[in-house]
Amino acid sequence: MPASHIESAQLPAAPRTCVLARAREYSPFSIVAVAIRRQRASIAALLLLVAASPAQADSLRDALRFAYRTSPGLTAARAGLRATDEGLPIAKAAGRPNLSATADYQEFIVRAANSFSAPLRAAAASANLAVPIYQGGRVRNAIRAADARVESGRAGLRSTEADVFSAIVAVYLDVLRDSAIVALNQRNVEVLGTNLQATHDRFEIGDLTATDVAQSDARLQVARGQLELAQAQLITSLENYLRFVGRPAEALEQPPALPNLPESADVAVDAALDDNPQLVAARADIRATGFDIEVAKAARLPRLSGIASGNYNNFLGSLDSTIPGRTFVQTQRTATVGLSATIPLYQGGLPAAQVRRAKALTSQSMEQAILVERRVIAETRAAFARHRATQFVINSSRAAVSANELALEGVRAENSVGNRNILDVLNAEQELLNSKVQLVTARRDAYVAGFSLLAAMGRAEADDLGLFGGELFQPRLGGASPEGDRGGVDHRPPEQDSHSGVAMRADAPAEERWP
Repeated sequence: MPASHIESAQLPAAPRTCVLARAREYSPFSIVAVAIRRQRASIAALLLLVAASPAQADSLRDALRFAYRTSPGLTAARAGLRATDEGLPIAKAAGRPNLSATADYQEFIVRAANSFSAPLRAAAASANLAVPIYQGGRVRNAIRAADARVESGRAGLRSTEADVFSAIVAVYLDVLRDSAIVALNQRNVEVLGTNLQATHDRFEIGDLTATDVAQSDARLQVARGQLELAQAQLITSLENYLRFVGRPAEALEQPPALPNLPESADVAVDAALDDNPQLVAARADIRATGFDIEVAKAARLPRLSGIASGNYNNFLGSLDSTIPGRTFVQTQRTATVGLSATIPLYQGGLPAAQVRRAKALTSQSMEQAILVERRVIAETRAAFARHRATQFVINSSRAAVSANELALEGVRAENSVGNRNILDVLNAEQELLNSKVQLVTARRDAYVAGFSLLAAMGRAEADDLGLFGGELFQPRLGGASPEGDRGGVDHRPPEQDSHSGVAMRADAPAEERWP
């Protein structure tokens, strides 16, 4: 039977006023209002229960602190930096005195038959000292190259730290965003389910058609599918959080405001050119390879060292003679002091090849520095543009949410008097949901873009964010170097925090930029 016949067949004798009264009684908007009031009451009860029970929420600061101590990527980068630091004392060792000693004991099992003196046993000891005097500049430039590589390694650690923090900020905001989207889709499914029930009730009394019921049912099924996808995305974000932070996400708080964002792209680019860790590392690599050229050139120059040696031999009373009446001294001592010079005459072209290779590596480092500089400028400007754009999207989405809420109320009111159909109401609800999802996504994108901008400027590290106040990993430096105090490495073990094993830095700023 056609739908129009179904309408007239169900209430053939009922007056129109009765139909309208029953329609208002089963209006989806009155039922939705009752459901919303019940939902608010249950939420209030849940909030009271949560407030009464002790709960510990995780903040972005807590996540960054935990990852700073336990991240495998950061731990591996620190180990690599410690290995790089050892290159400096290795280079210095080539310019320091070398002292060695040897000791021997021998038993002569078979002695020569025509020997006039043949000991049965002997003990010997010797000591040798070599003091480099002139190395052609090899040691000096090797120390400077190692010092530059230490600086490059530290900048690389800063870059790794910023990358890890950027990833943590992204997954932290992903969890917040996806949780909000899941909640929005759950409420949408509940509202559409209530709408479907109300539409079916109105169909039973003949106020709506089967088409209206089918439209409501179709929209509900689509909403359920969107909810499943949102929940799957939330699971993915939770797993990524566990991957980067190292522990599950529990009751995440809203992140604090980002500090010291630039006012213009030019300001951001200037800061990035001065302090971006990748660019700092590239410039240090150029200096290191430049010193390598001088080290290679030194292989052509003579080397001069001061030498001293001492020897002691003792035959332990076993040295005798076959000549009657002849005796030998059983112990001997010798000492020598002198100079040793090495003058390269022909080395098969090795020094020239080493110089050419060092120059080629220097050229490579220069080109890489240019490439890094271009990338840093592009990333900084792009991050600034994304941050500005997402701020505009946030304002637009807020206005869209307010407008869609007002539009939904108006469409519902017009539907109650017959000026709008069910499809109009469903479309208005979908538009409101889309605008809310867009607002949540824009907030996430704005925060991530802002943090990426700080990272590109070199201001997204633990020291900049003040995560620990005075508790940071930083290798200690000591001793002078050709480039100043930054060259030497103090290998004394730093003071360790008993819980984290992180080196304490006494000169870290006490002011914390994040609340």
